[in-house]
Amino acid sequence: MSIFVDESTKVLVQGLTGSQGRFHALRNKAYGTQVVAGVTPGKGGSDVEGIPVYENVRQAREASGANASFVVVPPKFAADAVVEAAAAGIEFIVCITEGIPAQDEARMYNTLVNEYPGSRLLGPNCPGIISPGKCNIGITSGDIALPGGPVGIVSRSGTLTYQALHELSQQGIGQTTCVGIGGDPVPGTSFIDCLEAFQADPQTKAVMMIGEIGGDAEERAAEFIAKEMDKPVVAYVAGVTAPAGKKMGHAGAIISGSSGTAQAKMAALSAAGVKVAKNPTEAGEFMVDIVKELG
Repeated sequence: MSIFVDESTKVLVQGLTGSQGRFHALRNKAYGTQVVAGVTPGKGGSDVEGIPVYENVRQAREASGANASFVVVPPKFAADAVVEAAAAGIEFIVCITEGIPAQDEARMYNTLVNEYPGSRLLGPNCPGIISPGKCNIGITSGDIALPGGPVGIVSRSGTLTYQALHELSQQGIGQTTCVGIGGDPVPGTSFIDCLEAFQADPQTKAVMMIGEIGGDAEERAAEFIAKEMDKPVVAYVAGVTAPAGKKMGHAGAIISGSSGTAQAKMAALSAAGVKVAKNPTEAGEFMVDIVKELG
């Protein structure tokens, strides 16, 4: 399943009748997203402001033709909800749930890879995905996104995802797609997955990448950029002042010695030809200059 979403994407919401599920589903629907069904065990046959609710994902998919799922389910049940969506044939699954136990997360990821390779997971613990003016699945505010491209955004940080959108929109620079991959150690969709998609997308002319301390995802992304990409990339890595050896916020933000530090990631990206910014605002300014050069 492609990372990209558009007007044709049909979304069902797992956990629709909960307060968060209801709020974000209706918000996405108001943006123009086709929210066609919901799933809450024990609430089948009801509806949420005209969105029908079903007992399970298979029933919802068969009745509505949904090809994407938005998982708004508590941590204890989220991994099973994701696997249920994949087993029912859902192609694109966006899970915003934070705090899924690491063991559940690893099991969920491996189950999808080994048993349901036709399903793509975005997240967990992520803000979701927005294709400005077309489709919004997740918790990103559509108000700060600007349609029309030419910039694709991929970010590990939720908050900085929003800032990147706002910085560019304030400068009149539209976005093709903005993907928040989440900061957990086992993301369903990686930097490289998104960079590969942006490189292949004719509408995306430049990419903004936002990383964080911990792990080696940014270094691996740098290797991919150096070998496979000819589109300009601007990057910002959060956590320059974080002390080594301490867990900082996200579950993936653990530094060991020089591995996983912001400095190491920034050096790897710079060596790959990426324009690396010292802060989010500077990243936006770098992108403004690049877009001007694109004509």
